[in-house]
Amino acid sequence: MSADISAASNTLSTTAILLVLALGTFILGLSEFSMMPMLPLFSETFASTPAQSGYTISAYAIGVVIGAPFFMITTANMRKRNALLLFVSMMFIFNGLSAFANSLEQLILFRFLSGLPHGAYFAVAILLAADIAPANKRASFMSKVFMGLTIATIVGVPMVTLIGQNFSWRYCLAGTAVLALVALILIVKYIPNTKNAAPSSLLSELSVLKNKLVWSILGIIIVGFGGVFCIYTYIADTILVITHTPAYTISIAMIMFGIGCTLGNYVLGKAADHAPLKTTGIALIGAVIFATTYVMASHNIWLLYAVIFFIGFSVGLGTVIQTMLMDVSPHGHAMIGALVQCAFNTANAIGPWVGGLAIAQGAQPNQTGYVAAILFAGGFIMWLLSALQMGKQKPQLVAP
Repeated sequence: MSADISAASNTLSTTAILLVLALGTFILGLSEFSMMPMLPLFSETFASTPAQSGYTISAYAIGVVIGAPFFMITTANMRKRNALLLFVSMMFIFNGLSAFANSLEQLILFRFLSGLPHGAYFAVAILLAADIAPANKRASFMSKVFMGLTIATIVGVPMVTLIGQNFSWRYCLAGTAVLALVALILIVKYIPNTKNAAPSSLLSELSVLKNKLVWSILGIIIVGFGGVFCIYTYIADTILVITHTPAYTISIAMIMFGIGCTLGNYVLGKAADHAPLKTTGIALIGAVIFATTYVMASHNIWLLYAVIFFIGFSVGLGTVIQTMLMDVSPHGHAMIGALVQCAFNTANAIGPWVGGLAIAQGAQPNQTGYVAAILFAGGFIMWLLSALQMGKQKPQLVAP
């Protein structure tokens, strides 16, 4: 009986830890993805153009790119609970400051600072989930941490979009800060303050950087996923300017994107169990097609919903690509986690920036679909380069 009670207690403790970690990724999902549909509201508040408002997105992404490797190195041997407290405190402070920005320049600065803890939090949370998982359930435990981000795209982003449209975007950022404060309290209560099992070797982590194949696979994310963010950033402007449907349809579009992310993560993950490389290539070709279709589909809200769903579906490649990275680099997984976040957010900086350049040159918001198609095609080229290298080094990864 006592053994059963102890097992039940351990299960509840593990569940609580995973839920707290997922709350952190939910907050990061809100902090990153809810800004895209807010761009028209930023433009209205600060009398800025869509391209200028888009710098808030790029600033956050640049913060992630800089913060992830920096904090990965400086906190490598810090106890995981202390590291999580540091990162969530930064989420609380900088999202709160963003809510009180008095100019677009201030908002851009605070969004940059908000991005600094993003990648590092993900890396530490995933490693902690792996630490508490049974040997045969590490992947599923890590996926539960990512679930917070997925839920943010389905529920959180549409909800805060409605709040922003009906009240103010400032309430959304303030609410994100309040959630971070709640997460701080829960971390103190539920995350054990245990010592790290073994000290991290900086040389082992940095050895990942010498692997050329790692860089070509990361290139799939950096270039290809720029297409996702190029479209996603300007969905709100597309709906308001081109589709001419009520503002609430933006929230529905966000929900469709989130559902696409969730199903894509599941379906592509299952397919990748058998052929990760082939799955990635086919999905990138599909993304090129749907990005091109986005331009004409934007004239009909129902077609637009469908295309946005499939654009979201392509985000499921993130898990597939991270699996490939771990396969080709058996060591330095903490660095790989940081590099993946850097790559995603480099894409998040490139996509809005390139799309903004096109709009600044006279393109309509829906024509960012053409720009996105070029970026997806670039990701496919990086996939080809990776496939050639993997064919030479590990033929078993290419075979179905």
